[in-house]
Amino acid sequence: MKTIATASLAFVLTSTAGLADGHASCATGNTLTDGVLTIATGNPAYYPWVMNDDPESGEGFEAAVAYAIAAEMGFAADAVTWVRTSFDEAIQPGAKNFDFNMQQYSITPERDEMVDFSAPYYTSAMAVLTTQAVIDAGAEASLESLRNLKWGAVATTTALPLLSDVIQPDSDPLLYNDNADVNAAIMAGQIDAALYDLPTALYLSAVVVEGGALLGQFPAEQSETPDQFGLLMEDGNPLKECVDAAIAALNESGELAAIEAQWLADATGVPVIE
Repeated sequence: MKTIATASLAFVLTSTAGLADGHASCATGNTLTDGVLTIATGNPAYYPWVMNDDPESGEGFEAAVAYAIAAEMGFAADAVTWVRTSFDEAIQPGAKNFDFNMQQYSITPERDEMVDFSAPYYTSAMAVLTTQAVIDAGAEASLESLRNLKWGAVATTTALPLLSDVIQPDSDPLLYNDNADVNAAIMAGQIDAALYDLPTALYLSAVVVEGGALLGQFPAEQSETPDQFGLLMEDGNPLKECVDAAIAALNESGELAAIEAQWLADATGVPVIE
């Protein structure tokens, strides 16, 4: 994976110089520092979004997307600079010390009243959180196997339609008050699995659920109301038009999908459930 990412970043470095073509015309004069694109990420920034807490490497999904957007906007990699912010700090209204911020910000109407968001650069898939013990017992990333599992869910979760209409488990899922109860039930062996958006599932399996593992992920289009991530910007930022155009171009070319496959499918090793 590192070889591919390094080669991609090297291509950006050698194929552009300062402000290149792309959408440079609309970016000119609209960044905090003329000729420089200032991007924010978390402190620290985590796998698989940024590898080794080093966004300058271009490795990790959001780091790679950031440099792809920058290149599309006409900024060479050496014209990109990074700053760090907390998640909650950046959501607050007011002046920003960045041109845009990437920290898995879900686009919501409430947040949009305080800041601006770009067009979505990622639509979150739903993933199956389980334990390694369940996988070792024979659970597989197939609908037939998933139907045999004992499921749990928060009673109000938007994942219930996917669970009931697509997975259609053999037994009724156990319903809980909140995600903490669901996670506790998985660790206690009361249930085998639960559905979460992929970023949350990655975090829970690595940090919260002892022996946690991801069995598979569903294509994002199978969720009724999937989370969509956008670049966060200061309210009224004139750069938004340029950023949206760059994301649209990356979508159309397939580059955004390729980056997602590399860092959120291949790198995490979470198979897609068809």
